[in-house]
Amino acid sequence: MIRYAGMAERRVTPGGDEAAFLETYRPGDFPRPSVAVDLVVLTIEDCDLRLLTVQRNEHPFKGKWALPGGFLRVGPSRTAQGEGIDDAAKRELHEETGLPEGSVFLEQLGAFGAPNRDPRMRVVSVAYFALVRPTLAPLVRPGGDVRKVRWQSVSDREPAGLAFDHDTIVSSALRRVRDEIDRSHIAFELVPDTFTIQQLRAVHEVVKGTPIDPGNFRKRFLRMIDDEILEQARGKRLTASKPAQVYRFRAPPT
Repeated sequence: MIRYAGMAERRVTPGGDEAAFLETYRPGDFPRPSVAVDLVVLTIEDCDLRLLTVQRNEHPFKGKWALPGGFLRVGPSRTAQGEGIDDAAKRELHEETGLPEGSVFLEQLGAFGAPNRDPRMRVVSVAYFALVRPTLAPLVRPGGDVRKVRWQSVSDREPAGLAFDHDTIVSSALRRVRDEIDRSHIAFELVPDTFTIQQLRAVHEVVKGTPIDPGNFRKRFLRMIDDEILEQARGKRLTASKPAQVYRFRAPPT
């Protein structure tokens, strides 16, 4: 016999019929926090790292700025349980920004579940970070229960005063992105489809907040070409001195 605190004793028969167990299982006997997804959406504009925030149209924190996001849609029964966490993040990103699904890099950041993070009830949030190409950023439009959207700078200091515990989530996302940009290819998600060496170096500098030696970065860039991560694209881009060759991320073989 297994005894649970705060509920009546329930007899569990070792090796018993699982279907019968599930048929009589009562989820309401256990505390169940709600689950939400929150999105740290970043882009680069005018050599500045910017964060997308939305103005809430409903209580709590009505009128305050927050991260886009919402609750996981849960089904009505054991067999119809609703949507997956990743699906919820993709849906919220599309609903609250208007950007086409699949057009934005999206990666799970982690879970945030401190008590009292939401004044309504116990809510655990699974946070994601999204990287929006500069060419897509102007297309962002408010949707769902959002009143307004804005891109705010995070280069000089991290944002303060966001609703819920969103400042903490943003700080965690910035640490992740600044760490990964040197050991992954996420920088390619923050440049246009074709870009110059200087443009890609500028992304690294803006995200990390520190200057990078042009000579050292050029050597690294050439290694990426040798490793077939990058390839030369057609055309050139005008610069202050002379036209510069443009490159693109090399699509993996199909």
